[in-house]
Amino acid sequence: QINFVACQLFALLAAFWFRIYLSPSHASSAVRHAFATLFGIYFAVFCFGWYSIHLFVLVMMNYGIMNMASIPNIHRYSFVVAMGYLTLCHISRIYIFHYGILTTDFSGPLMIITQKITTLACQLHDGIGRQAEELTAEQNRLAVKSRPSLLEYLSYLLNFMSIIAGPCSNYKDYIAFIEGRHVHMKLLEVNWKQKGYDRLPDPSPTGAVMYKLCITLVSLILFLTLTKNFPMAYIIDNEFLDKTPFLSRLGYLYVVTQAAKPKYYFAWTLADAVNNAAGYGFSGVDERGTFRWDLLSNLNIWNIETATSFKMYIENWNIQTAAWLKRVCYDRAPWYPTALTFILSALWHGIYPGYYFTFLTGILITLAARAIRNNCRHYFLSSVPLKIAYDVVTWAVTQLAVCYTVAPFVMLAVEPTIKFYKSVYFHMHVLSILVLLLLPIRPQTHSVRRAQNQAVLNSIKSK
Repeated sequence: QINFVACQLFALLAAFWFRIYLSPSHASSAVRHAFATLFGIYFAVFCFGWYSIHLFVLVMMNYGIMNMASIPNIHRYSFVVAMGYLTLCHISRIYIFHYGILTTDFSGPLMIITQKITTLACQLHDGIGRQAEELTAEQNRLAVKSRPSLLEYLSYLLNFMSIIAGPCSNYKDYIAFIEGRHVHMKLLEVNWKQKGYDRLPDPSPTGAVMYKLCITLVSLILFLTLTKNFPMAYIIDNEFLDKTPFLSRLGYLYVVTQAAKPKYYFAWTLADAVNNAAGYGFSGVDERGTFRWDLLSNLNIWNIETATSFKMYIENWNIQTAAWLKRVCYDRAPWYPTALTFILSALWHGIYPGYYFTFLTGILITLAARAIRNNCRHYFLSSVPLKIAYDVVTWAVTQLAVCYTVAPFVMLAVEPTIKFYKSVYFHMHVLSILVLLLLPIRPQTHSVRRAQNQAVLNSIKSK
């Protein structure tokens, strides 16, 4: 943990230096690629020692696949090799090196690299191996038309801004950033003459970085004061279960889940700030004319804490991983996209049984929540009081459903997970099954989604 914080703080300073002294106007793309790669390799070795060899082995294996595999199969081979190697490393950390040894916890960077490898492979397949009319609007925008050079490939996967904590970004966005086109492309989407500008503005990320550093500081304080004082294990303590009523147990479950969040808020917001400090992450201008630096943001804290649906919560938590799952699995799955996406997410996280309890439960609750929303929500939109009441109830249910779902993710093992679910009578499982049995389901098939996406693409082309 000390190495992680030290590296990220040093990366923050290096990012500011990178943006000022190695900006596209002062240095070539090759120099920027080389600097980002060498510093990333140094951080990996500093944090993980010889275990960092796993990162480099996986990167080079997939570089060989990218250059030798046929385009129709490049995404399949890359996916199998990257996920297979990641899974073997997950197993080795537990059964060979023991999970508790922090120096061997190299899986975090390996998980991010796996996302980037499979993202690039899919986008390369889209750009070279498929016709534009076969792609969704997003796939068409992100398609990569040529294989990257070795330096570009290493820089994308190993750059110092994301080597430790991510997030995963799209290859075309990263290359545009290195080449100095990143901000300019977003600014051209706005008619600045109508706003009174005679030339394009020059957005600075300093304000966004300072704001995000304040969030990391608050998150760190909450982590040090709350997380250790409200451990998840207490919800299955025998004395607690014997003396605490059911509703009070649910309330405490919400409290301990809230206490577990600050460490994620800290790590992901700091990683976002590092990228912004380097000048990466500009996403455009909002309706109020404010420059936005959230292209790489991994969470939206306000939307998480006020989510009124399971879907809304998931979409605002670990955003870049959700986007990766959508692009490499959900949009490409020929059948059962929701189930396959949850299963892939569990496999990517590791092999602890708690992960699979969480994501399999997530499938059930997601389908039930979708059925309730499709069948009931429109009845509550006729008046403001009804809409407010609906939002309050769905907020409470969503927050408790999330707590119920993620508890095994923290507990990891089978025995405490079963003990927890028995203590709360498997109520969310039972309610979800009843909803799916009683309410009509209107599934959106893969072909329907494809047709809708194609309609969007045709609309864009016509404009």
